[in-house]
Amino acid sequence: MRCPKCTSIEDKVIDSRITRDGNSTRRRRECLECGHRFTTTEFLVRDSMVVVKHDGRQEPFDRDKLLRAVRAACHKRPVDNEQITMLIEDVIDAVEAQYESQVPTSAIGQHVMQRLRKMDQVAHVRFASIYREFRDVSEFVKEFSSLAPFDPAASGKSKK
Repeated sequence: MRCPKCTSIEDKVIDSRITRDGNSTRRRRECLECGHRFTTTEFLVRDSMVVVKHDGRQEPFDRDKLLRAVRAACHKRPVDNEQITMLIEDVIDAVEAQYESQVPTSAIGQHVMQRLRKMDQVAHVRFASIYREFRDVSEFVKEFSSLAPFDPAASGKSKK
């Protein structure tokens, strides 16, 4: 691993930890040239998946693209990065189990929405509004009304 400060490739691993979700390893390293400490994360290299778009186009699966979409849906919501990472890994595991190498975007979107719906309903609606490409407000209202009714007591906020 190249040191981000001096670009030396001589380093030693000080500490290794498997993340809570078990899908990556976090390593704390120290450069033997300059003494700078830095962290690396190792992920399992998966077989390449191809995503089949709605119009039939195909492109390689991009984990970062999915991560950006879920982060955008969860922006300013009480969802932390670890929850998002676990959601992404769960979705990837689910589609890999269901499909060989070609995965339709609809399958990825459905798996994400199922998990977001349980995690945070506002994030679910945000993701659905982009993923489903609502054409008018009535489609948005239909999706919104399919969620559980709002209970102020459950959220800790009550009307006065």
